[in-house]
Amino acid sequence: MKLTLRIWRQKDRDARGKMVAYDVDGLSADMSFLEVLDVLNERLTTAGEEPVAFDHDCREGICGACGMVINGVAHGPQKLTTACQLHMRHFNDGDTIDVEPWRARAFPVVKDLVVDRGAFDRIIASGGYISAPTGSAPDAHAMPVPKVDADSAFEAAACIGCGACVAACPNGSAMLFTAAKVAHLGALPQGQPERSSRAQAMLAAHDDAGFGGCTNTGECTAVCPKGIPLTVIGALNHDVLGAAVRNR
Repeated sequence: MKLTLRIWRQKDRDARGKMVAYDVDGLSADMSFLEVLDVLNERLTTAGEEPVAFDHDCREGICGACGMVINGVAHGPQKLTTACQLHMRHFNDGDTIDVEPWRARAFPVVKDLVVDRGAFDRIIASGGYISAPTGSAPDAHAMPVPKVDADSAFEAAACIGCGACVAACPNGSAMLFTAAKVAHLGALPQGQPERSSRAQAMLAAHDDAGFGGCTNTGECTAVCPKGIPLTVIGALNHDVLGAAVRNR
């Protein structure tokens, strides 16, 4: 396969970026998108040029590091797939592919396709934990959890914090991420003592970070590689409103 990659190149936070085109040939349909970038970077390095900076870690669709917008879609055209698990068989020989970083005020570009997602860390630090010491893993029957609650918690906990929801949202909102982190603890017995304060604190951290508001367009869940549903946002709103009523 031969592809033309139009990639966003930006030297640092303060520099003006631009799209730069690269022709890459000799590719296999079984290569992942990140492997294609590896091939390009090997050739750029050999030619004495600056390689393209991009985030990656596990390359197994688990860590959420490989965030990038491919042809205008966060993580690319394949649903429920991270960029590292997107393969060339989903493209055609001779295609031109645009590759850009996440676009959000709260995710400043560090270099090329790398953005600073530290705002997510600050949201988690504001309340994404339980303060009760848990010790070692309890016996399976020690604290019964209804299956519907366990399934709900597991569904929300699948969030890998990649930021695709922010990149896709027309408002640059991180409500799907924030709600998932609130919902998976709020569904379990261990998360009940701080359920109300957690929701309020994490929503406040979300707003302080500069993320936009949610208007329920649903773009976030459409591109989420783990399929986190919009219902988690409803659960967050429920907890925040309930806390406000109790505080009054």
